[in-house]
Parts: sequence; structure tokens; C-alpha cells
Amino acid sequence: MDRRQRKTREAIFDAFIDLLSEKDFNQITVAEIIEKADIGRATFYAHFETKDYLLKELSEELFCHIFDSVNNENTEHRHIFNCNEHDSIFLHLFRHFEKNDNNILKLLSCRNNELFLRYFKTDLKLLIKKQLPALNYIQFEGLPEDFVINHISSTFVETVKWWVNNGMKESDEEINEYFSKFLHIK
Repeated sequence: MDRRQRKTREAIFDAFIDLLSEKDFNQITVAEIIEKADIGRATFYAHFETKDYLLKELSEELFCHIFDSVNNENTEHRHIFNCNEHDSIFLHLFRHFEKNDNNILKLLSCRNNELFLRYFKTDLKLLIKKQLPALNYIQFEGLPEDFVINHISSTFVETVKWWVNNGMKESDEEINEYFSKFLHIK
């Protein structure tokens, strides 16, 4: 993707995030996104088939660097974010939330956060599955793997929601410690 296409895509994402903070997902029209992003209809459809696809792509773009870095041995990664973290996957995620990278907090606190979190949780489950052996897994012995993965991902999502709704008073390290202690993982 060239720089011009990247800028257009980011303008669409920004417009969409702004609209999501103002109204329900179902009430947003492609025409509103186009107007707010200051692009043409053909340009929008050249990037996204529908607004549903736009939401899915936005969710994937926001966290693909973390998920990609697990698949590759290279821990330095860059998509929307740029980082070179060597922390646990959960602390890594909490750090991006705390930095409010790409106005992610606006998405998390908007009226439509359940849609975003549903897409995020799908990718998070895949990440947890790959990281399961690295977690202190002993307390989950004898439980079905998919149950454990669902439990960890649900707890993570609820922890993020609690943290955001309570003003993020805790640091990324503190909230990671709460999460880890609650699940008895290291």
C-alpha cells in the first residue's frame, strides 16, 4: 500500500472512530463516513466493501502488530503502532491501551465498544492459544483448552473494560499484575 492509500485508509478509520463515539454502529451510514473523511464513494469502496468490513479491518489493524509478532520471531513490529516490547503479551497490550495508541480509548469507551471488543477477543483467543504453554498453566490442568482460552480472553477483555471505565488510575504494570494474580499466571 503506498503512502497516499495509507493516508486515505487512516482518514476513513479516523472518521469512523469519531462517528462511533457519537452514535450507534447501526445508525452510521457510509455516506456519513465518506463526508467526515472527505473522500469519494468510489474511494471508500476501493478500500472497504461495507462498514461491517471497515469495523473488522479497523479492529485487525489496531492489534495486528501484536498478533503478527507472535507468529514471527521478530519482536520489533510496526503497523499503526511502533514498538519493540519484550514484555508478556498481556502487559504489551495494556501498554498500548495506556498509551492510547490510535485513540483506542475512544473506541473502548464509545457506545459501540462491544462490537470492537468482539473482534478483538477473536484475535486475542488465537494469541492466547499460541502463548498457552508459556503461561503458568498448572491451575488449568484437566480443563479443556478451549474453555481455558475463552476464560483468559474474557477476563482480559473485562479487565480492560473495568480499567477504562474507572479512569485508568492504575499503571499498565499494576493492571497487568491484577490480571495475572487473578488468573494465577506469570
